[in-house]
Amino acid sequence: MKRHGEGPIRIALLGIGTVGSQTARLLIEEREELSARVGRDITLVGIACRNPDQVHYPWLDETLLTTDIEGLCRDADIVVELIGGLEPARTVVMTAMRSGACVVTANKALLAKFGPELYRTSADHGVDLYFEAAVAGAIPIVHPLRESLAGDRIVTMLGIVNGTTNYILDQMTTEGLDFDVALRQAQEQGYAEADPTGDVEGEDAANKAAIMATLAFHTNVVIGDVTAEGITAITAEDIAAATAEHKVIKLLAVIENGERGVSTRVYPALIDDRHPLASVHGSFNAVFVHAEAAGDLMFYGRGAGGAPTASAVVGDIVTEARHIVQGCTGPAIPTYRDLPHAPLDAAKAAFAVRFVIHDKPGVLATIAQEFASHGISINGVNQDLKPTTHDPGYSGELQQLRVVTHQCDEVTLRATVDAVCKLDFVTGTPSVLRVLED
Repeated sequence: MKRHGEGPIRIALLGIGTVGSQTARLLIEEREELSARVGRDITLVGIACRNPDQVHYPWLDETLLTTDIEGLCRDADIVVELIGGLEPARTVVMTAMRSGACVVTANKALLAKFGPELYRTSADHGVDLYFEAAVAGAIPIVHPLRESLAGDRIVTMLGIVNGTTNYILDQMTTEGLDFDVALRQAQEQGYAEADPTGDVEGEDAANKAAIMATLAFHTNVVIGDVTAEGITAITAEDIAAATAEHKVIKLLAVIENGERGVSTRVYPALIDDRHPLASVHGSFNAVFVHAEAAGDLMFYGRGAGGAPTASAVVGDIVTEARHIVQGCTGPAIPTYRDLPHAPLDAAKAAFAVRFVIHDKPGVLATIAQEFASHGISINGVNQDLKPTTHDPGYSGELQQLRVVTHQCDEVTLRATVDAVCKLDFVTGTPSVLRVLED
């Protein structure tokens, strides 16, 4: 620790974007209250940003703004990294911890990529590294995984951890919007970036899943260990089919420690409309945790937004400041286990596969035989939905065939779907969704 005296605790803030500006506002406007909670004065000594002359807020003393990140961090007790990305964030955070400063970050990509290195550096130099805001915004999920459940054994976690995709799928379901329209609306509402790729392709949720898996299972899980599917292939037909079966589609992070190792995956799935996750609307997030002793726990709240996320950031700042006052640090991130990562075929699930087919005799029997030859049992079939696509090489009527399987592994399921798609009466790209079973 840099400071053990009675002087103010000095805070350096890096970044003044959506979250950074709200963090700065809270530190400035609530300084007296926060200082009382800490037991010593806390002072925002500077804010690093690229263009100080373009930053104007009525509550901000603009002399705090600087482009000198290194100089700002040199004498800080707590460095708050909100610039995002991998570099220079990694270098700044590592340098700060090596110089004796505690670090607060909301940078999920940084932690998912370099988490093991950062956790080790924090422990080696006796400083705090806190990151509640990196997962699910204002929802307190990191602290429970890191501390409250430290005496329990977590088995599985399941959650909606990306507000952008939840908003889009919710609008497609409740308002009947197409994906592109719902995405544009999300951007207009400030729920999606101008380039939404990281959200809609599942990358953002995958970063969070890696962090949660590391905390839950005390083993290193990085972004390269996570498989992710996004929602760009979800169509109005998928939504209609789900609705007809009293289900909804949600993008889920699914984290398990099974017999063959840790499985960390992100994918869109069908869930029953009576399931608690089905009622998570808009940009809200929710995480289910199943632990051996505690049983089932649910964490719910706003998963994004400047003010909610800043609340989590400032909460971490207060925690670290208290530790400085007390001359201690919080618990390190223990990664004492070296668990294997489960292969793709380890996890079994039921699947709903929607094909567009030529409407003629024998088609259903042939497809059923293809599933049988691959050892996959069919649980149900729905052929009532009309497609909106056309097959230029076929003059007859097209039909949608929806096949729901019993549990099987994904590798076999994908091979089966590929084989069916090679049949001359199947057209277009099939839709494949997992079915979340109670």
